[in-house]
Amino acid sequence: MNSFITGATGFIGSQLLRRLAKRPGEIYVLSFSEACEERLQSLIEKYQLPKNKFHSYRGSITEPNLALSADDIKSLTGKITNFYHLAAIYDLEAEEEAMMRANINGTENTLRLAERINAGCFHYVSSIAVAGQFRGWFREDMLDEATGLDHPYFSTKHDAEKLVKETATIPWRAYRPGIVIGDSVTGEADRVDGPYYFFKIIQRLRRSLPEWMPLLGLEGGRLNLVPVDYVADCIDHISHKDNVEGQCFHLVDPDPYRAGEVINMFAEAGHAPKMAMRLDMRLFRMVPNNFWSQLSHLPVLKRFLDALSQEIQVPKDAVGMFNYPTQFDCTNTLNALSDSEISCPRLPDYANNIWDYWERHLDPSLHIDRTLKGCVNNKVIALTGASSGIGYTTALKLAETNATLVLIARDLERLQQTRNEVERRGGRAYIYQCDLSKDEPSQQVLEEIKRDHGKVDILINNAGRSIRRSIMHSTERLHDYERTMQINYFGSLRMILGLLPKMVEQKSGHVINISSIAVLTNQPRFSAYAASKSALDSFTRTAGAELCGQGVNFTTINMPLVETPMIADHYRKAEGGIPLLTSEEASELIVKAIIEKPKRIANRLGLFAALVHGVYPKIGELVMSTGFNMAPESDGLEHDSDPKQDSADVMALSSIIREIHM
Repeated sequence: MNSFITGATGFIGSQLLRRLAKRPGEIYVLSFSEACEERLQSLIEKYQLPKNKFHSYRGSITEPNLALSADDIKSLTGKITNFYHLAAIYDLEAEEEAMMRANINGTENTLRLAERINAGCFHYVSSIAVAGQFRGWFREDMLDEATGLDHPYFSTKHDAEKLVKETATIPWRAYRPGIVIGDSVTGEADRVDGPYYFFKIIQRLRRSLPEWMPLLGLEGGRLNLVPVDYVADCIDHISHKDNVEGQCFHLVDPDPYRAGEVINMFAEAGHAPKMAMRLDMRLFRMVPNNFWSQLSHLPVLKRFLDALSQEIQVPKDAVGMFNYPTQFDCTNTLNALSDSEISCPRLPDYANNIWDYWERHLDPSLHIDRTLKGCVNNKVIALTGASSGIGYTTALKLAETNATLVLIARDLERLQQTRNEVERRGGRAYIYQCDLSKDEPSQQVLEEIKRDHGKVDILINNAGRSIRRSIMHSTERLHDYERTMQINYFGSLRMILGLLPKMVEQKSGHVINISSIAVLTNQPRFSAYAASKSALDSFTRTAGAELCGQGVNFTTINMPLVETPMIADHYRKAEGGIPLLTSEEASELIVKAIIEKPKRIANRLGLFAALVHGVYPKIGELVMSTGFNMAPESDGLEHDSDPKQDSADVMALSSIIREIHM
């Protein structure tokens, strides 16, 4: 009982191959390329299959007779009992022309060869996609009833199966697998589509929110997920049964879960928060269909959906499947399996295996260079405030990469020391002395940088000043606010506006602004500093919206308090005082920003404070007022409270938030 198989090294084919190898007879495999032949040999070795059973033929389903020679065809004639056709294009994002060549022309060429060599039975692996967007139950004897075949994948699989049913001159059977995912036992898969598209969103939620946090989501339609081992078991078993020719078999879950349930199962497997409340998308059916049709054709909505799809890394077609309207009857399949122990595993029993294999082997992030060296290789990085504190330690970290450092600061002597240390560590640095609070020197330096380097790939706006003084001690010190705005806001703005045009032109660039947790907490005594950083934050958000999709990324780091010369002495002096980040720890946040390019980096305390101020502003005000009354004014200013009590209060606060870091 010999078999011929196309697509033998594919997702389903490789599983079917292992099952056919356990049966008597030879196995003839169509290999599209040398890579396919190598993969076949790899599968044989990996699963210790008997090598003498396999025979590889080089060919292509898009060519007549699959590009086999006359001698090959002659040698196969009369030898093949079961001819399995699995080769096809399953990628929803593939070009329509490529789908037509592979799925329709490829099926016709394969069927004609099977007829020419007088194969015993032609086994065509179709898909539930042949139903299109049919609303309701789709039976195994239905095909022409399909509706909504607008997508090329749906239409090509539908037309290919119709071709087999209407033109085959030898016995045939058709198999329609559901949405095929990894092995139910090992989780193993070799492609990422279907529900896998939503795994990155689940992963992001896990990193951003605690597992216990309830979320609001959508219920969606029923997603018919089936593990690949079940599909292979079904094809292997049914293809060796008698008296079922001319039938179609739905290889599906008889009782599939809704999309919202599926997402929750994988969220649980990934230890991410789940959707505690899910809105049934059938509610939207109350809106007339022509409204949705008109809405979908709006150019502005199309652009938004394209950008959203790119951001969440989920193809638009996959999002559309979330509310899939079709359910599949599988009576033929269940009858054919009644004499076996084969049954479809339940998703909750193997969701952990699917998630675990994806996260260990298929997560796209695994193949991205996440090292600092890889992310800044041969890039030009401009760093302001590079002569001390966070800027100095950041420059030393970047010294160990192949980036060109453009270091900017006021203090030339210390700037030279920074360059010397960078070069001692093997780095490459150029220094530019400039007071960024002044316009003319800033414009001069920008022209020098553009002349010397042509471009800047990454701009780190780190230079800044902080003034710790309560408002009532600043009523006659308007210049405090002017000075902080000049360096913290206008200084950063000059750098951004000067370097941004080239970034947009090359469709590549990254602006990292060092902001403060004071922006999120509205920290007392830092009104001048917080106001200047808030202005920069607002500009960054606006710029991000205007330049979205143009290759320029903006990151805001709401930096906690850092132990630098800019921070008031009392934060450092008190034993057990407010916990501060070191410059080394702060520079690690900048490294994280360079590598991951997030919109914002902020700690839990800052985010929680922003939430409180947004939802219960009066409570937030009272909390910050309490902190204001616990700490003394800066040295040299009058302060009426007891310093010892101040220190005790600060220590008490520190014990609560020590692990959070302000």
